[in-house]
Amino acid sequence: MVERSEDQERDFALGRVIAIVNDKGGVGKTSIAANLGGQFAGAGYRCLLIDLNRQANLADDLGYRGSDDDDQGAGLLGSVLAGTPLTPAREVRPQLDVVCGGARLEDLTPVMVSRLQHRGRRAFRVLGDVLAPIATDYEVVFIDCPPESTILSDLALAAARWVLMPTKSDVGGLVGMGLVAERFALAQEINPRLGLLGVVLFATGSRSRAIHGEARAAIDGAFGGDSPRFHTTIRHAERTAQDARRLGKLAHELEVEAAAQPAWWEALRLDIRTPRVSATAASVAGDYRALGVEVLTALQTAEESERADAPGGAPA
Repeated sequence: MVERSEDQERDFALGRVIAIVNDKGGVGKTSIAANLGGQFAGAGYRCLLIDLNRQANLADDLGYRGSDDDDQGAGLLGSVLAGTPLTPAREVRPQLDVVCGGARLEDLTPVMVSRLQHRGRRAFRVLGDVLAPIATDYEVVFIDCPPESTILSDLALAAARWVLMPTKSDVGGLVGMGLVAERFALAQEINPRLGLLGVVLFATGSRSRAIHGEARAAIDGAFGGDSPRFHTTIRHAERTAQDARRLGKLAHELEVEAAAQPAWWEALRLDIRTPRVSATAASVAGDYRALGVEVLTALQTAEESERADAPGGAPA
C-alpha cells in the first residue's frame, strides 16, 4: 500500500468540503447550507456546517442563537490564530455539528490581511489546515460564505474541494456569481483541486422557463463552456422563509409541523391563536430534497471519475 504524503492526506480529508458562495447577499447561501445539512443529517449522514458569516444567520435557521453553543465565532477565530483543529458545537441536530460564526469574525479579516502581506495567497490555506484534522469525521462539510467579505470567502475557496453556487435570476445575483468566477480562478492557483459542483437557481418561479434559460446562459458565460447546473430550483416562498427564521426550524421540520397542525376551521372553532405554519413548507422541503439528491449524485459521479483516472484505479 502506497503511503500518502502530508498534502495528499490533507486533500483526502477535504475531499467532501463544499463551499456555498456568491458575492451577492440574499441568494440563499445560508438557507441552502442549513437545509441540505439538516436533511442529510436526518437521512443518516454525519454533517458539519461552518459559518463564516459575521451575521451568523445559521444560528437563526437552526435555532441556537444565544444558546450555550453560540460562541459568536470565537472558536473559529481561535483555531485560525493558533493553527489548532476546529472544535464544532456538537449535535445541533442529530448527526449535525456546527462551527459557529458571529461578531468575533470581525477580527479575522485584519489577521488575514497581515498574513497575506507576509505569506502571500498561501495564507488562505489556513482554514483547510485547521479543518482537515476533523473533516474525516464527517461525510459532508458545508461552508456558508459571507457576501460582504471576499477575504473570508477566499478562506473557504482555499479549503474546499467543491463550490456550490446559488444565484437568483436577477442582475445582482448573476453579477455576484461572475465576481466569484474570477476569484475561483485565483483560488485554483493555491487549491488546484477546487471544482464547480454546480449552480442552483434560488427563489425563482418554478415555471419561469425563459428567465431560467437566460440565467443558465449567464452561468456558462461566467464559468466558460457547459458549466454544471442543478436541474432543481428552490422556489420563492416568503411565508415559509419567515416561519423558518421565526421558529428556528428547517423546511422539512416545518413540513412535519404544518401537517400536524389542526385545520384552519378547527383552529378557529377552538380559538387557537398561535401563528400557523404555511403549507408551502412541504413544497420547499421537496425542493431541498430534490437538490440534495442531485448534490449527492454529483459528488458520487465526480468521485467515481476521479478514482477511475487515478493510477491503477486507486483512490485519489
